[in-house]
Amino acid sequence: MVTDLKETMIEAEGCEVCHHHQLAYLKQRMPTQQEMETVAELFKVFGDPTRLKLLAALLAQEMCVCDLSDLLGISQSAVSHQLRLLRANRLVKNRREGKSVFYSLDDEHVAMILAQGMEHVRHQ
Repeated sequence: MVTDLKETMIEAEGCEVCHHHQLAYLKQRMPTQQEMETVAELFKVFGDPTRLKLLAALLAQEMCVCDLSDLLGISQSAVSHQLRLLRANRLVKNRREGKSVFYSLDDEHVAMILAQGMEHVRHQ
């Protein structure tokens, strides 16, 4: 009797109709494996609190390494290391003004990703 109940429950969970037309539509629109791997790598970069703090600071305004270092209370070399990683992943860009280098977010997509993440965390 218990076995019959389990089999009935398993059957109830499965589909009786295959949705081939929906699957074909979705298969055409699914990201490629390469795209998924690239996005996964991008999210890994966002997975570090120090890098997120740098991005949050740059969301407000363009800044140089020494100001970012003072703001976050970490060494300039640590800031530079994280900025190199963020730049390599096209999350920040820099511009030179004399001997100073100023960093800013690479584009509005970075700001949107950060804002969406914060909104999700703060949502109750």
